[in-house]
Order: sequence, then structure tokens, then C-alpha cells
Amino acid sequence: MRNGGPEPLRQDDPTEIAGYVLEARIGEGGMGAVYLTRTADGHPVALKLIRREHAQSENFRRRFAREVEAARRVGGRHLAQVVDHDAEAARPWLATRYVPGLPLDDALEEYGPLPLGCVLQLTACAAHALDAVHAAGVIHRDVKPANLLLTAEGPCLLDFGIARAEGTESLTTVGRMVGTPKYMSPEHALGKQLTPASDVFTLGLVAAEAATGRHPYGEGGGLVVATRIAGTDREPPDLSAHPPALREVLDACLSARPQDRPTAAQAAAMCGRAAGRDVHDFRGWLPKPLTAAVARVERSARDPRSSGWLGRAFRGRTGWSSSPSDP
Repeated sequence: MRNGGPEPLRQDDPTEIAGYVLEARIGEGGMGAVYLTRTADGHPVALKLIRREHAQSENFRRRFAREVEAARRVGGRHLAQVVDHDAEAARPWLATRYVPGLPLDDALEEYGPLPLGCVLQLTACAAHALDAVHAAGVIHRDVKPANLLLTAEGPCLLDFGIARAEGTESLTTVGRMVGTPKYMSPEHALGKQLTPASDVFTLGLVAAEAATGRHPYGEGGGLVVATRIAGTDREPPDLSAHPPALREVLDACLSARPQDRPTAAQAAAMCGRAAGRDVHDFRGWLPKPLTAAVARVERSARDPRSSGWLGRAFRGRTGWSSSPSDP
């Protein structure tokens, strides 16, 4: 991983979208490319431009507009909120608040597992974010390390590209299951109806991995791990390596039956009690190497022309990676 920020624009990238001057490329996924730009008053935003082939589908456009409206209802701390969009443009686009930080999966790979206090704080704040998502009648459906950013102001939950309003058809369900197999709840892996409890289960998976660097259901390909998750009522994960303070949270969140799991708000409260501190106090919340890495990203976001572009840490990780095939 190189230290820096978003990547320079490519030759075939646009330089302006609906008055937004594009400064750099943040990432690219199944639904489109994401660019760093700024509002008229200078605030950085991440603008996702939908691919031409999707823009040609009226069915896609209707679903896209419906899901953007659902995402606009979501507000709160630790969320990359929608700031602008145009679902009627020749190529639809949307913009969210740009959050400079490191994706949790990159941080775990580069720096190893997080300290217990950091894990509890991360999980509590992500649970608060999910509570806001659920209060708006939306299910996230893709809570995973790649969709949690570590920032100086705490964690930020990303990717409402495949989030959906309860009772609506999903944007990306055409011909495939939506989500990331390694980070599905049992009911999701079995193709059953989802509720907010599914997000709580996947948050438990993320918390368990953040503390040890290992997935609680072991190694293997996505479908192999998803199969183990689907059978968790018969073979629950071994959580004996986790500290007792965290294990209580994990046991609750990773319950096989959705009705046995805490709500997101209850999970946040459990983490707060276990942490024994204000989970919204972010002074020194990250280990020093991670704090330094986040500071480098912040500097590069202020001036994307600076040296040291960080490609890998921003591949499709800005809050609008819209497909399970996104990097």
C-alpha cells in the first residue's frame, strides 16, 4: 500500500459533470466510476457516474431513482450522506460526502488486528450508523470491512449502492444475489427475506475479524464461507480467541435466529458498556500507525495533485460501490 490519496484522472475520464469539476479518480466498480470533486463552497464530495450500459436501461433508471430516494432519507453520524444526484441525466450520477480514511480491510491487511478498545468503539459507532439506516426503513445488506472507513473522526459506514428500502426490489438483484458471500447473515445466504437483523449479524462478523484479523467462519472462497454461515444453527463459530468483553457482543450479534439478535441500537449500547468510555470520543482512538496513515490521506484529499497517489485503499470504497463485483 502506497501512502497518498486518490488517483489522477485517466485520459478517457470526463473532467466535469453537471458543473462539478472532477479532480481525481477515487475508484471504479460494477455500476460506475467514482471521482473526487467539490461543492461550490469547496467541500469535497465523491461523485459516482453510472456506466453507459446501465444508463440505457429504463428499468435500471427507475430502480436507481428509487434507491437514491431511499438513501436520501438516511442521516446521522458515521454515514457518507448523499449531497446531490441526477437520476434523469444521460448518465445518471450521485454525489456523497467524501470521507478521507482507510477502509478497514486494507487497515487489517497492512497493520494487523485492532486493539480491543478500538474494536468496541468501531462496532458501537457502526451500530449507531446502522440504527439510523434502519430507522429510515432501509436495510444496508453489505456491511463488510471494505465498507467501513477508519477516519480521524471515527468510523464511517459506506455503500448504499445496494442498500434498499424495505419492501422494494433491489437495484442489483437482476440475475444474482446481492451482497458479499463472506459477509452475509444465515438468512441472506439461504435466500430468505431480510430484516435489519441481517445487518446486525454481518456487523458481528466485521467486529470479530477486526479483533483477530481472521474471519470467524474460517478461510476459503466466498461460497464456502457462506455455506458455513448458512449452517450456523448447527455449527456456530468458535469465538474462544476473542476477549470476554467482545465475546458477549459477538455471541448476541451472531445468533443464528434473527429474532435472537439485538437491534443495532442495543448492539451499540452493549459495545459502549464493554468499552467503558464515550464511544464518540475519538482522541487517540486509532493506533499511531493508522493515525499517521489517515493523516496522509487527509492531506492528499486537500490537494489531489500532491505526490504519493494511494490507489488500492480507494478502489470503489467511497460509499457508492454498487455491486458485489466491485473491488
